[in-house]
Amino acid sequence: MRCFNCGCNLTEHDFCTNCGIDVNNYKLVVSASNIYYNDGLERARVRDLTGAVISLRQCLKLNKNHVDARNLLGLIYFEMGEAVQALNEWVISKNLKMKKNVADDYLNLLQSNPGKLDALNATVKKYNQALTYCYQGSLDLAVIQLKKVLSMNSKYVQAHLLLSLLYLKGEEWAKAAKEAERVLKIDGNNLQALRYLREVERITGGSDFSSRDYLKNKFSENKGQNKAANKSQSKSTIISEESYQYQSGNETIIQPLNYSDKKKVHSIWNILLGITLGILVAWFLILPAKIQNEQLSVNDELRKVGEQLDVKSATINELESKLKTLEKEAANLHGQLENFIGSGGMMEDIEYLLKAVKQFMEAPDSIEEITSSLEKINPATIESQSLEAFNQVYYLLLGEVGSEMTVTFYNEGMKAYQNGDFETAIEELKKAVAYDPTNQDAYFNLGNAYRKMGRNEEALEVYEKIIELYPGTDLANRSQSYVNELAAE
Repeated sequence: MRCFNCGCNLTEHDFCTNCGIDVNNYKLVVSASNIYYNDGLERARVRDLTGAVISLRQCLKLNKNHVDARNLLGLIYFEMGEAVQALNEWVISKNLKMKKNVADDYLNLLQSNPGKLDALNATVKKYNQALTYCYQGSLDLAVIQLKKVLSMNSKYVQAHLLLSLLYLKGEEWAKAAKEAERVLKIDGNNLQALRYLREVERITGGSDFSSRDYLKNKFSENKGQNKAANKSQSKSTIISEESYQYQSGNETIIQPLNYSDKKKVHSIWNILLGITLGILVAWFLILPAKIQNEQLSVNDELRKVGEQLDVKSATINELESKLKTLEKEAANLHGQLENFIGSGGMMEDIEYLLKAVKQFMEAPDSIEEITSSLEKINPATIESQSLEAFNQVYYLLLGEVGSEMTVTFYNEGMKAYQNGDFETAIEELKKAVAYDPTNQDAYFNLGNAYRKMGRNEEALEVYEKIIELYPGTDLANRSQSYVNELAAE
């Protein structure tokens, strides 16, 4: 026994002579674990596999690193048909002890035979399917499935027990007892198998012997009687035209003369019944399964087609979104193009400006013609900051002819003002102010024209502009008086 702390061999002392740690309780636990292991080993030797499993599990609860216990437990599981649990124990054992471990031989033996592994895997699946049939109430299908399991692995204890239980459910007492007996040949002290035998004994009215002994005696008695009957010469006597009698053992049997014909008829009926049952099984079991498989295949194809449609729909939506974006960009460009070359566009304003420049160069005194061309230019084009060269030419020309244009517009405005045509006066005076913002008289008379027409808010704006631009002047004072007058109204 080695110390759990340092790994050194322990002596008879209650402490480790190497590291000094207390190992009294550790020794007790390991000793108890070994006792359970020895008990499990003895039970396994007499084929008390259920008791061996219980003891070995208790051993591993106390010492999970007990490699021999895990290897033996795996062997017992494998003997009982539980291959998955056996592999689990051997793999754990292999991880605990990498070298010189008998679990290597067990694992290599299985891995070298893939067909065996596939068969074991198939038995587990079929057994689980049988359980599913039981939960669904399809007990006949469960029996068929369990028979397939046992044909592949005759030592599968759980399959034998479940099949015995199903026979008990179907009141097939002899078959139930036979399956339980097969379990006891593998696991001599299996409690479930003994319970099933006891139930068969209770129902069939057995003696006070144990279930197993009672059934064995009963079966051996029947076999002895059959042998004696075969050895003795049966004497038959025809007692009428339709029947005859013969002696079989201690019994006198009367049998019809046409018994063999009836037997043939029954055989034919049995064959027809078997064919009918085969057709029904194919119709109700095999055909629905195939239909279900085909339906699953169709559903899978539909799912794939749906996914492809989703991808195509997403692509179409993306292309439609891009198309809408391009259409908006094209509309914006078309609008910009219209603003540039359409009616009232920039190109038209540029032509008017070039025409005015040409008129100025050919006849500088032709103020009216130059003014006519400049007035046709859109104010938005003049205010646009994207046409820097255009603005420079425009204001340069305006500086050359602006003063003369202001005088012309001012005279025309004052003439209309004096004639009482205040609307025309406003239009002309606004032009005079636009071409020469320093013309105070044009500003003041524009405000007066607004006031005469009753457009007081616009008049106030003009008067306040004069007060702001020319403070302290006579026109500013007069504008202030008009502002006070209009505010008092």
